[in-house]
Amino acid sequence: MSGPLEAEFLLVRRRDLERLTTEVMQMKEFLPRILNQDLLESVQRLEVAESALEERELDCEHIKARLQATQSECLRSKEENLALLVQVTELREQSIQQVDYCTQMGSALCTLLWGVSNREETVKTILGMDKTAEFFSLAAQTVSSFVESLAANQDEDTEETHFVLGLAGTITNVAAVSCGRDFLMSSCRELMEKWIQLLGKIRSGSCNRLRVLILMSLYNVSIHREGLLWISQYMGLMSQLQLLLTDPDHEVCLHTLRLIQSLILEPDTLHMLWEDMQQCLPHITELSHKGSPEVQKMATELLEELRGSTVDS
Repeated sequence: MSGPLEAEFLLVRRRDLERLTTEVMQMKEFLPRILNQDLLESVQRLEVAESALEERELDCEHIKARLQATQSECLRSKEENLALLVQVTELREQSIQQVDYCTQMGSALCTLLWGVSNREETVKTILGMDKTAEFFSLAAQTVSSFVESLAANQDEDTEETHFVLGLAGTITNVAAVSCGRDFLMSSCRELMEKWIQLLGKIRSGSCNRLRVLILMSLYNVSIHREGLLWISQYMGLMSQLQLLLTDPDHEVCLHTLRLIQSLILEPDTLHMLWEDMQQCLPHITELSHKGSPEVQKMATELLEELRGSTVDS
């Protein structure tokens, strides 16, 4: 029988033991050289790099997920924008149709109003309404916007043009009636100022019918004593009329001459405008020899009146 504790032994050959001992001794000698501080730091750096790489991989996955979500959102936005673009296009077409309709309606109504306003009874009825002053104010704004939006070589035979001409024609007819002149001078002087300003804004040779109507309305207002004094004192008017005397359209020249003739009928207004009239004389003299017979006749009459005024002075 063996005891409670028995030692177990392993038989090793001496040669193997010596070889093992040699290897152990070599490891004791070389291991410290290998496992130095640099190696440990390198191992630590490697562990840090591996940890950072894992974090970057996680960040990359997160970025990829966000990119996919953003791409999906972008696709949805494109689809929504496309749908909105379709709606905007439809609304723009509807707006154009509504503008065209309103322009056609305004053109028809203002043309009718222009036609019926040539009767004094109608003018009195118009002036007796609550919205008359507002109508004239809107008319001035409409005509002004039309002039400012004119493009070069724009077709003037349009519904918008007829709309504006209807407004200007109505105002001209109102100014042709005594009570209309009173109303314009008492309540619509801003309209008259806008009228004079537009004469300088409209390009030479364009909107001839509109300019003629403006000149006719100013002529009608000049029949009013107060209107005559107000127009005569308006700064820059005569310089604009001087330019209109060189306009290629004979009707514009004719009505410019008529307005000048009306302005100098009164001695006091002639005295105020005398220096400006000297600047106009060469153009008036030129028109007395060329242009339509009506223009030549009007220019000749005006020259005679000016000569007579010079003699009287």
